[in-house]
Amino acid sequence: MDPFTELTAGTAASAAVLHPAPPAAAPELLALLGRTPLARIAAPLPHPHPGFWAKLEALGAGGMKARAAVSMLLGARARGELLPGAPVVESTSGTLGLGLAFAGQALGHPVVLVGDAELEPSMRALLTAHGARLELVERPARTGGWQAARIERLHSVLAELPDAYWPDQYNNPDNSAGYAPMAAEIGDALDHLDVLVCSVGTGGHSAGLTGPLRRRWPNLRIIGVDSIGSTIFGQPARTRVMRGLGSSIHPRNVHYEAFDEVHWVGPDEAVDSCRRLARGCFVTGGWSTGAVALVSAWAARTRPGDVVATVFPDGPHRYLGTVFDDDYCHAHGIGVSGPPADRPVEIPHPRAVEATGWTRCRTVLDPAETVLDPAGPEEGSR
Repeated sequence: MDPFTELTAGTAASAAVLHPAPPAAAPELLALLGRTPLARIAAPLPHPHPGFWAKLEALGAGGMKARAAVSMLLGARARGELLPGAPVVESTSGTLGLGLAFAGQALGHPVVLVGDAELEPSMRALLTAHGARLELVERPARTGGWQAARIERLHSVLAELPDAYWPDQYNNPDNSAGYAPMAAEIGDALDHLDVLVCSVGTGGHSAGLTGPLRRRWPNLRIIGVDSIGSTIFGQPARTRVMRGLGSSIHPRNVHYEAFDEVHWVGPDEAVDSCRRLARGCFVTGGWSTGAVALVSAWAARTRPGDVVATVFPDGPHRYLGTVFDDDYCHAHGIGVSGPPADRPVEIPHPRAVEATGWTRCRTVLDPAETVLDPAGPEEGSR
């Protein structure tokens, strides 16, 4: 049996699968990390705008999350928490998994990824092709949805692999530290920056970019972009179609004090933006990319003269069966109720009303330090 054979819930695992042999390290791969292009985006989204800059992380080896994955594993090795050749186990909806597969090959660690039944077949195939072993949960938890179910399975895998290391991407400061080189790349490419728009899932890249870029440009405005149905910024957690941003937990990597405002974006708006990007400038991606593109175009349009930049976390290929598939969108009620919102509804406080579409709030709170309404289940996160 291939030691990296995909496993599903209830499948009996052989000793070889439970204790995968470490791959030979390939440190030369680290030279491929980062240095992605910064593209000028001018496609109407949906209105004409002056344009904004987008860091194209899909063009980097291992994707955007490879930066965080390498940083977390190197940090753990330096502290003695990750022994040479020991397994790495993490929960993921796909993107970090790809980054960890890259880091595992580069540094010589087998990688076990706990995903869920919503993980696209193409991403499953890609992760296993790169040598990761998959553990898939089949049902969401009653409280906390897919994310909670993945974490529960993760703990059972850790019990089987006592020498394994769990990066805990949501609460690991090395996650954020991995984006310092990206901040330097953006700073070196631009003479000035007024607004940075960041999607928020684990909080890693927004925290990692904000500090260095604000030291260079102290008046830099930071806009966070979340998914409707996510509880990160104090909204109630609900079942979500969008994967890759948002969460049902409050990651401690999110630096709430850094954000000037937050926007919640729905699947109607994200799909519309992704498709407009694909038709209008050839550069596009998935849910997170569509969401930040929409808000970046809005910022460029409503703040004339300001230089706006964002990060496109991924490309389109993973989403051909979802974002770019008419049957999928129709089955999930996306685009069936008319054109998506072309500007945000503004609310005074995250608890003022539940966001069901593009919504803006200039009051940003840490919900872990605020009494909030109980949250329901959710699905999908990085």
